[in-house]
Amino acid sequence: MLTLSDIYEAQKRLSPYVFRTPVIRLKALDEALHCKVYVKAENMQKINAFKIRGALNKALQLSPETLKNGIVTASSGNHGRGVAFAGKLLGVPVTVVMPEHAPEVKKAAIKALGAEIVLCEKSQRFIIAERITKEKGACFIHPFDDYDVMAGQGTAGLEMMNQLPKVDKVIVPVGGGGLISGIATAIKGTRDSVKVYGVEPALCARYTESFKKGEPTLVPIGDTIADGTMTAKPGEKTFPIVREKVDGIIPVEEQFIHKAVKLLFLEGKILAEPSSCMTLGAALQGALPVKEDDNVIFFLSGGNVDLSLIERICAEK
Repeated sequence: MLTLSDIYEAQKRLSPYVFRTPVIRLKALDEALHCKVYVKAENMQKINAFKIRGALNKALQLSPETLKNGIVTASSGNHGRGVAFAGKLLGVPVTVVMPEHAPEVKKAAIKALGAEIVLCEKSQRFIIAERITKEKGACFIHPFDDYDVMAGQGTAGLEMMNQLPKVDKVIVPVGGGGLISGIATAIKGTRDSVKVYGVEPALCARYTESFKKGEPTLVPIGDTIADGTMTAKPGEKTFPIVREKVDGIIPVEEQFIHKAVKLLFLEGKILAEPSSCMTLGAALQGALPVKEDDNVIFFLSGGNVDLSLIERICAEK
């Protein structure tokens, strides 16, 4: 199981390698989002995404014997970059299986760290990664359904509680659930009164559907702009944690993700991925239970986005 102690241990382990990213007050967005707006800027993290926390926390605990044939992972992009960073740090080869239509900026960043990329149809990532892992005799690092990975992600939750003690609500983007599992465990373990809400694309609402069914449920992956959250099913390990510790999961429509990207960039002057901006999109959609005087942290999970996409979104009316 994932414990608060695991997250504190991860914080010690990661401290030489990751940034303590800022919590930034964005007063310019208060009126649009109907609360006092803060952002946890993991788009400013090393590798420009939170994923380095979980990937590195896992890799640093693996023995040389386990690592001797390298590491394999499946990723939409940012986790792959985190694992590639870990592999370079530890001097072991890394293979990243990722969707063929993943953003070029993410592919380029992974290659720059020396990792091998295997492209495939997005629904085949884990199947192909499992085959390669067996062929190479390598170690597989799961992008979310792993307690060590969750513990690493949870270190961002500890930071937020220290950086803004008066926070009322924290809003987190959700894919497979590793990030929100770690953050919710950290927050509820240190200050149970703080509400934690997850936001997922309505076109890939795997947690919304799974909660209805009472178990992890496979859903179709729609063509969402939030490419970093395209996981078709919650993890077997993440699902019970999210169900127990998260105060609600909110599906957000694509039009509001677009509007959120544009709002954050033009009014907040911050560049972040659509997957990050989903959290603001939920507020623009009117789906977040927030009040004008609530101190709300919107978690910006990453900043690896093609500028051409930002240009297209900002040109929309």
